[in-house]
Amino acid sequence: MPKVLLIILALTGAALPAASGVAAPGQLRPVHTYSIVARDPDTGQLGVAVQSHWFAVGSLVPWAQAGIGAVATQSFIDVRYGVEGLQLMEKGLPASQALKRLLAADPNPAVRQVGMIDAEGRIAQHTGENCIQYAGHLAGSGFAVQANLMATKGVPEAMAQAYETAQGTLAERLLVALEAAQALGGDLRGKQSAAILVVRGKAGEHPWEDTLVDLHVEDHTTPLIELRRLLRLHTAYRLMNLGDHSLDSNDVDGALAHYGQAEALAPDNLEMKFWHAVSLVNAGRIDAAISLFATIFRQDRDWQTLLPRLADEELIHVDPATLSRIVNVVPQEAMQ
Repeated sequence: MPKVLLIILALTGAALPAASGVAAPGQLRPVHTYSIVARDPDTGQLGVAVQSHWFAVGSLVPWAQAGIGAVATQSFIDVRYGVEGLQLMEKGLPASQALKRLLAADPNPAVRQVGMIDAEGRIAQHTGENCIQYAGHLAGSGFAVQANLMATKGVPEAMAQAYETAQGTLAERLLVALEAAQALGGDLRGKQSAAILVVRGKAGEHPWEDTLVDLHVEDHTTPLIELRRLLRLHTAYRLMNLGDHSLDSNDVDGALAHYGQAEALAPDNLEMKFWHAVSLVNAGRIDAAISLFATIFRQDRDWQTLLPRLADEELIHVDPATLSRIVNVVPQEAMQ
C-alpha cells in the first residue's frame, strides 16, 4: 500500500487491521522487523535504527526529534505512535505515559510493536499479543530493542548485548545492534531495507541542523552491508566539513588532517581529493596540491576542466601562471 494512503489511514483511523493480526484485502500489511531506539549518555543524542523485509522501511518505522525523543513503530504500523508520540513527549510526558496514552486510544493495540525513549533516557515498550512470533522486546540502560517475525528466538537479547559492548558513535553502535540481529537470522522472510536516524540531544537554533544522521537503504539484497557503506561515507563527508570549518578558523594543519581522515574512509572518492587539493592551493601549499591534482586528473579529466572555472569565480586563489602549471600537470594527450 502506498505510503501516502497508509499515513492517511493511520491518521484517520480508517481501515486499520483487525485485532487478529491478519490483514484482510485492502488493509494494511505488517512491516515485521527489528529495531533499536537509544540515547547516548555522553552527548544526549537520540537515535533509531531498523531493518526489515519491506520496501523503504526507513520512511515508516523510525521517528526522532532533537531534545524530545525517539520512536520505532512496527508490526502493523500506526504512524501516530511516531508523530503523536513525539508530540506528547514534547509536551513534557515521559515515554511511558506517552505510550500508555497512545495505546489507550488505539483500537488495535494487540498488533502493534513500539519502542520509545525520551530525552531523559526513559524507556517505554509494547509488544501486542497478536504480533507474529518470534516477537519480543528488551530494555537496557538508555536503549530499547524490539523484534517480531524473527527466524529464531533471542534476537532482542543479541541486539542488547551487541549495543552495550559496541564502540564508536551512536549511529555506529545502533548499526552493530542491527547486525547482531541479522547474524541470528533476522526477519524470517529475509531482508530488504534498513535505516538509521540520529538527532541532537538538544534542539539548536537552526532546526535543519538538528538531524545528524538520516540514512536509508530502500531496496537491497544486503541492506545492512549497504547501510554500513553509507555510514562510512557519511562520516567521511562529516570530516570534510570539519576540515572546512578548520580552514575558516585559519587552522590549515587541522583542516588537512580532517581531509586526510575523510579520504582514508573513502579512498576512491575523487571529489574529496579535489577539494582537499583546492584547499592546499588556497593555503599556499602548491607542490602538495599539484601532486594530488595529478592523481585526480589521471582518473577523470573533467576535474581538470573544472579547475579554471573555479578560478574564474575566485573560488581558488592562484595566479594565472600557477593555475596553468596545475592544470597542465597531466598533459591533455596523456588523458586520451
